[in-house]
Amino acid sequence: MNTSYNKKALVESLSTKLDVTKKQATEFVEAFLKEVTTALTNGDKVDLSGFGKFEVKERPAREGFNPQTKEKIAVPASKKVSFKPAKALKDSVQ
Repeated sequence: MNTSYNKKALVESLSTKLDVTKKQATEFVEAFLKEVTTALTNGDKVDLSGFGKFEVKERPAREGFNPQTKEKIAVPASKKVSFKPAKALKDSVQ
């Protein structure tokens, strides 16, 4: 069964497991996400032992093409967030 585990479900689960209010669990999740976002924005890596590593990687500028017109276009350099799961996470999913 493929279901989506979203932020609301995470908050409800944390609220139950930690015996805190949903408001407190929401504040925790929001603060955690803000800290991860801030770290990545500052160019830092976020390494959560046993879970995985988040980091920002640079994509160099390149030449592409419009598939409809076959016209060449310049694709500017950009940044992307990458996630590399830890071995423990990979093993638990298998």
